[in-house]
Amino acid sequence: MTVTPETLATTATLTRIRLNRRSKEVRRDLTDTVSLHKTVMLLAPDDLGKHPRQKAGLLYRLEDATDDTPPTLLIQSHQPPDLTRLPRDYGHAETRALHPVFQALTPGRPVRYRITANVSAARRVLDDHQPVDNKHGRRVVALYGDDALAWWQRRAHQAGLALTTTDTTPARFRRPRKHPHPATEHGQTDHHAGPQHVLTRFDGLATITDPDRLRHALLTGIGRGKPYGAGLLSLAPA
Repeated sequence: MTVTPETLATTATLTRIRLNRRSKEVRRDLTDTVSLHKTVMLLAPDDLGKHPRQKAGLLYRLEDATDDTPPTLLIQSHQPPDLTRLPRDYGHAETRALHPVFQALTPGRPVRYRITANVSAARRVLDDHQPVDNKHGRRVVALYGDDALAWWQRRAHQAGLALTTTDTTPARFRRPRKHPHPATEHGQTDHHAGPQHVLTRFDGLATITDPDRLRHALLTGIGRGKPYGAGLLSLAPA
């Protein structure tokens, strides 16, 4: 059977885990992006070969605690995850199907959105340390302020959304605590891990312009840093 975006849209799920801060594994994961990535990858089936995160469709976002809720981990996957593989007492988990969300993707529909993104660009740094766009010898650098907002406006348009409002919240700079040079998803060492964890959260209202592009963005994520909690786009009725 050929796996298509239409098929994945009928099987995709979202799991919400309200984390138990008494758990030593949770306390570790809240301060170490590599450990959190490894915990999320426990939910992927075995024997997926190369690029298991993409094949399992795993995207996630860590949301900070509020007055009413503990820290919460949102995990999206192409199939319902096996939650028994999580550490014991990791948190209270609930899984729901995303098929109704995909069915509601119609042109002109207003939605609320949220995404925590790795807002970055490939740049080349000259001798005077001023970054400029260049196709050769590029380095990934984080974007801030108006540059970050412009980045999201472009990505949202490409994803089939016309933005109406946008609130920007700088997220914490999350660096691996115990792994100065973590292995990337491709098995190589990332010697520039720092910028990969500069995250910005965007919230607001938008109108759906292209349901097919939006479905693809929902299933695959947006931007860099997906193994480390970036790129998961969430929608809700406006």
